[in-house]
Amino acid sequence: MDTDHFDLAAGDYVPDPERDTALIVDAFFASIAATARDHGVADDPTGELRIRLTELEAANADRIVDEPARYNLRMTLALVVAYRFLAPRIGREPAVSAVRRALVEPTGSAVQAGARAMLDAAADPFAAMADVSKSREKHAFGAGFGFERPVDDDHQYHVHVVRCFYHEVLVAHSAAELTPAMCAFDSNWIAAIDPDKHGFRFDRATTIGLGGRHCPFHFDRVSQ
Repeated sequence: MDTDHFDLAAGDYVPDPERDTALIVDAFFASIAATARDHGVADDPTGELRIRLTELEAANADRIVDEPARYNLRMTLALVVAYRFLAPRIGREPAVSAVRRALVEPTGSAVQAGARAMLDAAADPFAAMADVSKSREKHAFGAGFGFERPVDDDHQYHVHVVRCFYHEVLVAHSAAELTPAMCAFDSNWIAAIDPDKHGFRFDRATTIGLGGRHCPFHFDRVSQ
């Protein structure tokens, strides 16, 4: 069975935001619906959540600064509508946890497996990961995010996210407490990196969602 739903293992990887977002949002809403059932909500809320998402996207259309922003907005607002649905029914803290779980877990194994397969197959895993990062910065994140690259050479790739579209949208909808869920989504591909096997390590000491001034994504070769 093909578990690489995001084509991370393919050569010359270019993200497909429309496909990737559809996979993530579908899995996310399915998990939210399961949480609702576990808390005694008899009717499947998926249809209602999708209607609310469409309405909220239309109300925030001015945030679509480029094509990647269209899909980043959809994914972020999916968290908002799910949180607004769950919080009155199960409480704010349990709702935050449920949103995080629904975003991170359903596609986690696919993301990790794809990233690991890509790194395992690469002649130079460090260079391959740096190329994937740069491709995602351009094609998946786009103008809604701000990036600085203090180091970019054959031994280190350090990129700092100095503006986070996800965080800005969540703050605007009084849901900043959900930003760490977006940060946690990265744990899936981070877990695929084996410094001993792949020859580089990854560090991210903080994020904007966790109170940092920026999100430092640091890729560094390790001594062999």
